[in-house]
Amino acid sequence: MKFLLFSLTLLSVIAHAQNKRPRELGIKIGILKTGQNNAITDVAGLKVGQVSLIEGEKIRTGVTAIIPHEGNLFQEKVPAAIFIANGFGKLAGISQVQELGNIETPIILTNTLSVPTAANAVIDYTLAQKGNEKVRSVNPVVGETNDSYLNDITGRHVKKEDVLRAIEIASSGKVEEGNVGAGTGTICFAWKGGIGTASRVLPAKSGGYTVGVIVQTNFGGVLQVNGVPVGEELKQYFMNDQLNDPADGSCMIVVATDAPLTARNLERLAKRAIFGLAKTGGIASNGSGDYVIAISTAKQLRVAHNANTKFYEATELRNDDVSPLFLAAIEATEEAIINSMFAAQTTKGANGVIQALPVDKVLELSKKYNKLK
Repeated sequence: MKFLLFSLTLLSVIAHAQNKRPRELGIKIGILKTGQNNAITDVAGLKVGQVSLIEGEKIRTGVTAIIPHEGNLFQEKVPAAIFIANGFGKLAGISQVQELGNIETPIILTNTLSVPTAANAVIDYTLAQKGNEKVRSVNPVVGETNDSYLNDITGRHVKKEDVLRAIEIASSGKVEEGNVGAGTGTICFAWKGGIGTASRVLPAKSGGYTVGVIVQTNFGGVLQVNGVPVGEELKQYFMNDQLNDPADGSCMIVVATDAPLTARNLERLAKRAIFGLAKTGGIASNGSGDYVIAISTAKQLRVAHNANTKFYEATELRNDDVSPLFLAAIEATEEAIINSMFAAQTTKGANGVIQALPVDKVLELSKKYNKLK
């Protein structure tokens, strides 16, 4: 009778699977608690805005904007670092971030050939802000993945107004996932990818800090969902003789925290996010641009563009106390990637159809491997 009841419950869960996140369906990734929305916006003050472009049979693309804080970002820059797992990509603004250790604009995600357009839009946005009238140099940070299978990428359909709109409508709270924004036309593990997000909150004894992650998934490998070998079980994985999939694509990962970290430890945090990608089965293939942008929103570490002192005096977290943040970044990245796939829907685009991840089969496999809570 117990088995029958469990089976009936599982069938009921499967029936509603496409509208729920993995955690709601009993797939619990990691040991740390999530934030209120289990999203990057659980980092106080951070906002996300998204514009999706879906037109006719060929346009499947968009923009995702991440705004670190509500003030003038150019005048109050945030500590930042960028880690490259595999550099087959077109991330704009990387050298100044690596050199100076901060970011002075919204972070934009879009498709590969729309990076210049997005950069121009971010420059327009920055120059138009009150207090920036005398600004003569702006370092826009724009990441990308290549959505050319589902999207008419050479048509360059993303316009400056789309980027500015994404910035304008950015908000806190829940973040839409799946076929939205920069994830509208992406593919992950040969299934539909998209935008995904997750967060973790450390225990009070570890500082009580929040770590949030947002991902744009467009890469490949051998999919695992919370340790369950989904790709192998469903015969859809890199180097399967029956599947012509080079595992190329890219993954953009943005990690945000309210912990007081400067660029050095933010780079260390960014490196751990790649561990989360690896736990999902991603391999950072030759043709994949896999980047992590990490920022701290801690007010005491913001870098004033026009300071009245020659010295930095802010307090930052000790090396010995960053390990809990490392675990949080790993868990949140892994869950954000899986969230992106659970939310994504089957999509017909410029060059064919990409199926959504079969959530019902993932749940059945999770039960088989005793991973369904």
